[in-house]
This record gives sequence, structure tokens and C-alpha cells, in this order.
Amino acid sequence: MTIEDTRRGSRADARRSAGVVRPDEDQPLGNIGGRVREGVGGWLKSPALDFYGLIVIGTLMIGVGLVMVLSSSSVGNISRGASGFAGLIRQGTFAGMGLVALVAAALLRPGFYRRAAWPLLGLGLALQCLVFVPGLGWAVDGNQNWIRIGGQTLQPSEFLKLALAVWLGALLATKRPLLHRPFHLLVPMVPGVVLALGLVMLGRDLGTMLIMAMLVAGAVWVAGIPRRWFLAAGAVGLVGIAVLTVTSANRMARITNWLHGICEGDSCYQSDQGLMGLAEGGWWGVGLGQSRQKWGRLPAAEDDYIFAIIGEELGLIGTLGVLLLFTVLALLMFRMITRLDDHFMQITVAGISAWLLGQAFVNMMVVTGLLPVIGVPLPFISSGGSALLASMAALGVLISFARREPGAAEAIGARVTSVRRSISVLPARREKTAAPAASGRGATRSGAAKAKSPTSKGPTSKGPTSKRSTPKRSASSSSRTRRSGRGSAPSSRRS
Repeated sequence: MTIEDTRRGSRADARRSAGVVRPDEDQPLGNIGGRVREGVGGWLKSPALDFYGLIVIGTLMIGVGLVMVLSSSSVGNISRGASGFAGLIRQGTFAGMGLVALVAAALLRPGFYRRAAWPLLGLGLALQCLVFVPGLGWAVDGNQNWIRIGGQTLQPSEFLKLALAVWLGALLATKRPLLHRPFHLLVPMVPGVVLALGLVMLGRDLGTMLIMAMLVAGAVWVAGIPRRWFLAAGAVGLVGIAVLTVTSANRMARITNWLHGICEGDSCYQSDQGLMGLAEGGWWGVGLGQSRQKWGRLPAAEDDYIFAIIGEELGLIGTLGVLLLFTVLALLMFRMITRLDDHFMQITVAGISAWLLGQAFVNMMVVTGLLPVIGVPLPFISSGGSALLASMAALGVLISFARREPGAAEAIGARVTSVRRSISVLPARREKTAAPAASGRGATRSGAAKAKSPTSKGPTSKGPTSKRSTPKRSASSSSRTRRSGRGSAPSSRRS
């Protein structure tokens, strides 16, 4: 055995023994728990966790929404003479448009949003004013909060939420050193907020106005205003909501039904059917697509009460799965607030978090009977083009901010580079490897034929003298030279 063979054997033994886990009596498979904890800990410490987590959670939520919209709307569409897939096609179209908005929002830099904060708020307020234009505004269940163009309805208040979150982030980040002074705290924040919430309230949409108030509260809290001003603003807001509730017979009836359980006529029909759907689902549900409530028994089954259909078809496990998705989304956004080093991005993320999480919280509380009936959709899941477009655009803004976390750009770039390298490592094409082999075999056959032919001049190439006088390297190089057809020119120059 040569020295080279010994070295090769030692390397092979090292490679074989490197991945061996030495078992013992207590841990026959090795310390699996320690390795899992180490891997999960490293993953949780990754600076790109928020970036990838937002993409994964958003994809899962939108996918669940498309499936549940198809399931909850198919029967109603068929009863109206339409296709059972009409709801899926409509929601899928809006999801495709939302994907374009998400990618565009994710590619823009945070500086763009900060510079465009005032124009975005102005555009949102202008769209909200269109709901009061005769022939253009559209009322649904007494709420004048939609515009109708060419048979398609649009809810401007959904886009006003995103514009308000970006505007508050830019404004409060600029005035953050002066927020302890009353004038800088009130102007221009209070007029802008009152105008945005007032336009929504003029359309009698209390539910949307409450969600926007939660958005403002989240942004202001993270901005760091003095607590006394925060509590004073909260007290004024509660008084205003109480006045708006008392002055509306419809709202008072909903609160009375919720508090006392005394329902006149069918005023509790929707909430009762929603609770019945959750009860029929049990632990595991009746099966996807097997809901009874969607057969005309539950109003707005694919909209505000889609959570009840999820509970009926997928059971408690399905509702807990949706709740888990929103919980993970909340953890990701809270992690972003603590990791970002820019006040504008922190405040904007806080406003978007209060909007999406607060709206999801209110929707699920209403369906489960823990709050009086308030018409707000479940973000990313309920049917509705405006809500889905605005939510996906907000997700794109969050992804754009997540790329600017400390170390996130480098981690994402390293991951992309590794993926490109893994894709570039491909097996060679068969025709490229077969061509040299074929040429070698042809050359060997031709050489053998020459040796056996009677016209050859004798074994000059095989003689012992030629073997001793010509080294192997020179022989191989001369053979390659003869194959390429360039062997005669150097010899002529030497002569």
C-alpha cells in the first residue's frame, strides 16, 4: 500500500466517523432536545426572522381565506344561478391585485412612505368624501361607507386606515422631542385624526371608526406621549362613543340584546346562528364544505361571520389555528417594534398592528358572543376586495420595514446567494460528457486498426526504447497534440 492510499483511507475514516452519534443507555439517539433547542434558538435570533415570518403568515392567512370563502359562498352563489366558484374567482382576483400591491409596497423604501405621508392622507380623505356624492356613494345596511363604480363597490375607509397609520408615523416621529408640549401634541394631529374619523362616522359606520381609533391609540402609545394626555384622550373618546351609541336606536338595541339576552323579533338571529355554527363544529368540525349554516341560515356567512363557518367545518382546532396565526403575526410585529431603530417605522408598525390585530380581535369576539354585533371583517380571511387589498398593502409595508432591521439585509442577501449557488450546481448535460468519451474510443479504435493493418511500418511506437526515452506526461501531451492536428508545426520549427 502506498502513502497516497494510506492518506485516502484516513480521510474516508474521518468522514465516516464525523456524523456518528455515540448512543448511551439514557439517550440512545443522542441529545436530540439540545440540538433542537440550539436550532430553534438560532432561528429565533435570526435578523431576517420577521421578513420571512411575515411572508409565511400572510401566505397562510390568504390561503385559508380563499378556501373558506369558496366553502361559505358556494351554496349562495348556486342558489342565485351563478357558479359555485364565483366567490373564489372574485376573491382570487382581488388577491392577485393585492399581491401586486404587496410586492410594490415591499420594494419601496421607508423614506418614500415618510415623504408621501401627507399626500397619502389627502388621497384617503378625498376617497372617503366620495361616499357622500349622489349617484356614487352606496349604502349597505344603513352605513354610507361605499362607492359604486361600474358595478364594483369600493370601501375607501379601508385604504384610509393605511394612510392614517403612515401619516401618524411620519408626524409623531418628527414631533417626538416636542410631544410633551400641548400645542405640538394637538396640532396638527388632532385635526387630522378628527377629520378622518369624522368622515367615517358621518357614514354611520361605528365599527370602522372604532378600529381607526384603536389604530390611533396604538401609534400614539408607541410614540411616547405623556400618560396623562393618553388617558385624557381615551376618556374623551369613550364619552364620544357613548353619545353616539345612545343616540342610535339600532346600536342601543344591539347592546341591550348582548347585555340582557332579550331579543325582539329576529334581532338576535345572526348572533344566535353564529353561535350555533360554532357549537355544531365541536372539536374537529363537520368537515370542510359540510357546513349547514351556509345554506341561507347565517347572514354574511362569507363576510363578517366567516369565523363561525371555520368553527363549524374545522371545529375548535380550526378556530385555534386561525387564532394561532394572528398570535404569531402579533409576535412578529411586536418584535419589529423592538428591533427597528427608526421612530417613523416603529410608530407606523404600531398603528398597523393595532389596526389588523384589533380588527381580528373584535371580529372573533363578536362571533363568539363576547361583544355586541359590530360589522367588521376578519383581516385576510373574510370576503371583500377592499379589505383584502388594504390588508395586503399594509403587509407589504411591514415587509419593507422588516428588510431594514439591523442585519436583516445581510442575512437575506446571504440566503439568496446560497440559494443561487445551490441552483447553479446542476449535473452536466449528457451530450457534453458523452462527446469526449466517444472521441477517445474512436481514437483508440483507430490506433488499434493502424497497429493491425499490414501497411504499418513496424512497432516503432511500442518499442522498449521509446518507452524508456519518452516520459508519460510527454507521451500524453504529444498524443493530444497529434489528435488536435497541430503536431507537425513545432517539429518543423525545431528542425
